[in-house]
Amino acid sequence: MKKDLGPMNAVYPMPVLMVATYDENGKVDVMTAAWGMICDYEKIALFLEAEHKTTKNIKSQKAFTVSIADRDHVDVVDFFGIASANKMEDKFERTGYHAVKSQYVNAPIIEEFPLVMECELETILDDGQLYAIIGKIENVAAEERVLSENDKIDITKLNALIFDQFQYGYYVTGEKVGKAWNEGKKLMENKKD
Repeated sequence: MKKDLGPMNAVYPMPVLMVATYDENGKVDVMTAAWGMICDYEKIALFLEAEHKTTKNIKSQKAFTVSIADRDHVDVVDFFGIASANKMEDKFERTGYHAVKSQYVNAPIIEEFPLVMECELETILDDGQLYAIIGKIENVAAEERVLSENDKIDITKLNALIFDQFQYGYYVTGEKVGKAWNEGKKLMENKKD
């Protein structure tokens, strides 16, 4: 029997995304975001608040990068989530991390994270209920160490973090339990009498 818990955000897993931007002076800003997802083959949606420094930077620079957070950087990932660039001017510098300018968009790539999507701002949806930043993915770059032999991203090597909004934990992905578009084929063949 299920117990009623009331309204809550009960979707799992939630990604741990590192959103990086430049401000109007070219200063690097990075924030941790869990509310984001792919929304088309070459598009990503980020559900951020308008007041975030990162959101303001995206609006002014029309570009951003999104990196996948990984196990090796969980301390800095969490720091980027709890520290606000609106209140902490040296937020990025405190980490000792390194940024290089994307060749595709006007946004920084954080070198320590193994996978990055380089995005141009396509649109911002704001209807009073929903605030979504939609970016067109211009390029994806990955460290060779997280690629398989056929140059595809291997999540078992990526050690991507996922956020547990129920107990406020970080977990790592990795165990493969089936093959997509294959496991359900048996049921396609079953007919009910």
